[in-house]
Amino acid sequence: MEVTADGCPVEVYLLLPAAGEPEIVHAALPPGASILELGCGAGRVTHPLLALGHPVVAVDDSPAMLAHVRGSTVCARIGELDLGRTFDAVLLGSHLINTAVHADRRAMLAAARRHLGASGRLIVEWHPPAWFDSVASGQGGWLGEVSVSLADVVRDGDLVSATVRYAARGERWNQEFTCRRLELETVLTSADLVFDRWLTADRTWFTALPGRRG
Repeated sequence: MEVTADGCPVEVYLLLPAAGEPEIVHAALPPGASILELGCGAGRVTHPLLALGHPVVAVDDSPAMLAHVRGSTVCARIGELDLGRTFDAVLLGSHLINTAVHADRRAMLAAARRHLGASGRLIVEWHPPAWFDSVASGQGGWLGEVSVSLADVVRDGDLVSATVRYAARGERWNQEFTCRRLELETVLTSADLVFDRWLTADRTWFTALPGRRG
């Protein structure tokens, strides 16, 4: 079984369907808007966005994941990315902004900012503060044919660590993660970004705009 550097089991990600993310992104943008997708995985969001008419450049640091992605791909760490061009939108999904490591978050947001056009829009999926208050072991559900549940949830100040347990087709996989509660305005301001609006009622998706330094 192939596993990425950050612990993602590739086999599982090939089974996971999109769960409304492409429609959220599409609704936030003009038709045909160009998208730089950071952390695309195996393309579960990339491919529906392409089908919706968006030219997408998909970025991931895992060759094993990118081998399954159709269209334009770049193998690189997000924080080191510099394509020398800008996009109508930059997509940072999968709660990547909640990384526990401050330096990694700063590098990701700097990469997103330098690829945003003057009227571009950053689209982010995150864990809002309310999630940190309510998350608990045993929570879960289904994504397509994959059973997903949380186990071993541990709180440590602003950090939450847990294990995601996946099951499908008689197989089981575990993926550990740690994420950090964020003060959104501070995080965005430090990256020369300005909060724009919430995209979902549960405030797990939002958009941000370029600040003034660009």
